[in-house]
Parts: sequence; C-alpha cells; structure tokens
Amino acid sequence: MSQSSDRRAFSIRPARGSDLDALVELENESFETDRISRRSFRHYLGLSTYLCLLVTTGAGAKETAIGYGLLSFRKGTAMARLYSLCISPKARGLGVGRALLEALEDAAFDRERLIIRLEVSEKNPVAIGLYEKAGYRKFGVYPDYYEDGSDAIRYEKWLRGHVNVRTNTPYYEQTTEFTCGPCCLLMALRRYHGKESEWWTKPGPQLEVRLWRESTTVFMTSGIGGCEPFGMAVAAGEYGLAPEVFVSTRRSPDQLLFLDSVRSAEKRRVMTLAQQDFRDRATAMGIPVHRRGLTAAAVAEQTAEGRVVLVLLSGYSMFGQRVPHWVLAHGASGRHVMIHDPWVENLRETQSDAANVPIPFAAFDRMSRYGRSGLRAAVVVGPKDGAK
Repeated sequence: MSQSSDRRAFSIRPARGSDLDALVELENESFETDRISRRSFRHYLGLSTYLCLLVTTGAGAKETAIGYGLLSFRKGTAMARLYSLCISPKARGLGVGRALLEALEDAAFDRERLIIRLEVSEKNPVAIGLYEKAGYRKFGVYPDYYEDGSDAIRYEKWLRGHVNVRTNTPYYEQTTEFTCGPCCLLMALRRYHGKESEWWTKPGPQLEVRLWRESTTVFMTSGIGGCEPFGMAVAAGEYGLAPEVFVSTRRSPDQLLFLDSVRSAEKRRVMTLAQQDFRDRATAMGIPVHRRGLTAAAVAEQTAEGRVVLVLLSGYSMFGQRVPHWVLAHGASGRHVMIHDPWVENLRETQSDAANVPIPFAAFDRMSRYGRSGLRAAVVVGPKDGAK
C-alpha cells in the first residue's frame, strides 16, 4: 500500500473489531451529520465486501487513530465505492488524506477493481480539493443527498496501480456510440500499416464509419447496428491484415450472434443474412475460426507474439450499460491485460482515462462474456508478413 513520504509520522493498516471505539470517536469528532453508527461499523468490519483502513500514530498502548477510509466492493463488477474517508481535525494538513486515499486505491486495484466512485458534499471544499488533485473527475450530482440538504457531487477515477503502460499501438477515440469495434480495427490498421498509410494520416469519422459499414450486423436490438467478430475479421483481411476468429457460446457452436433480444422478425432476418454472408466470406478468405473463447492468459500470449486482439466485453462492467462493447488488447504486464478502450465518456473522461487501461486477468475473464448465451468473442489481428 502506498504511504506518505513521511512514514515516521503515521502508518496505515486494516481496521479490526477492536478498533470500533476509535472509529466511532473519529466519526463523531469529524462529522456533524450523516454519521456511521457503531452498529454499522461492526457490520462493515465483518463483511468481505467492505474494507476499512485505519491511519494511526504510535504503537501498542500508545497507538492513536487519526483517520480511516471505508471501501465497498460490489460482487461481479470492476468498481469499488469509497463509502467514507475521515481524517481527524488534529491531523489535517499533514498529508494523511493523500496517503490514505492512495492506500485505498491500491487496495481496490489489488482486489481487481478498475474504478473507484464516491460522493462528497458540495459543502466540503477540502475533500473536493483532495479528490480533484488525486485525479478524480466529476460525473454527476445527487440533489438533496445529505441530512443537511446539501447536494452530493459524484466523482470517479480509473485505477492503474503500478503497471507499465508503454505501447506502440496508437489510440483512437470513437466518435459515435456504435463504432467501438471499427475503432479497435482502426487502431490495429494504424499499428501495422504504419505512418504512411491513410489510417495514420487521415484517421477520423470518415474512415471509422467506413469500417463500420463494412463490418456491421446492420441491426441490433434497437437503433443503428453494431459489429460482430466475423464481419470485423473479413474487413481486417480485406485491408491487408491477418485475422483469426475465436468465438464460443453455451449453445450451438454455429449460433448466430446478438439475436437473443431481437423481437422483430424482420430485424432477425436481416441480421441473419448479414452474419451468414460474413461467415461465408471468412471461409472463402481462409480466415481461421476457433470455436472457443480466449482467456486473459491466452490474450497475453497473442500480444507477446506481436499481435493485437479485438475483444468483446460486457459494457455493464465498463460503464454500467448492458451492451456489447469492443476493446483492443495490445499487451500484458504481469497479471494484467492492457487495453485501449475506444469509448471516452463526454464531460467525465479524457483519452488518458481510456488508453492503456490495465485489467487484472481474473476481472478480464469475468468481463469477456456477454448475454444469456455466455458469448465470448475475439478477433486476433496481426500483419500478414508476420512482422511485429
């Protein structure tokens, strides 16, 4: 866990049941409203879905609590919530809050969480300043959230831990809500076709939509269609790359994709025609098709060989929406898959939040399934000449 530069001043450790008195004392001296009760503290300390870190000075009988932070972890997601952060008035201005926040972030990342979210009172400028200096970004407001009637400002931060994020794969941000897959393909084309190609010199909405038109399923459950693996593999092959398809479901190995929630018979008919055409073209082009998904470890092996992998993830784990979402895996560092996520949410994020995102192997394996059929889909892409 990260600590303050002055380790002699205080230490940070997990709170224990014997710390209940200290936690309640901190809570009462720091907050006038919305206090956590002794009973609630005891409940949180007994749950594996919560973590409380305590900041102390001294040791043994002279140990004194000067702050705590409480995280909650929702099962099945890549998010953690900073439920409460409390610094004793006597310890403010000593860097305790910054060190505690870093320790909480490290703890969340160690538990395979990629995002921390929190709420803070609009009347707490000190805490707001702490979070903003630490890289948290405002993304919403809860009106009349606290007992005194004040609003809660919502913040979040992507976590990166201490992972090496260097890559030679350029990043490209999608400009529509439905072109995540084509944007991943565009990034691959930029990597392998080099700085003299139009993919490098003219990247933008026109090329992005061109790739979408050439790989889309035409319809989704509503609105404009997204893309499926065979379509993107065919487009990659036609533009001079060497693709392979990995796809599996819990049902038939030849099952067509994204049809479970489509109620319109006409939409199903058109999507079926589009997907069957892609599969026939993939066969004619000699594109290898593997009837299995790729684990995080397998993705890491592919990237180690100089290839990139377009991977279908559940959008629910990434940004809370139950939609299929494509990302580009371009490397691995230790036990993390490194991805470029083409989606940058307006007003909440910048490209630095979406590029070179490390995802722990176990979290990646959970996220890379979609829908009731348990679809796992990936397109491995590399240069035809085998160069890296």
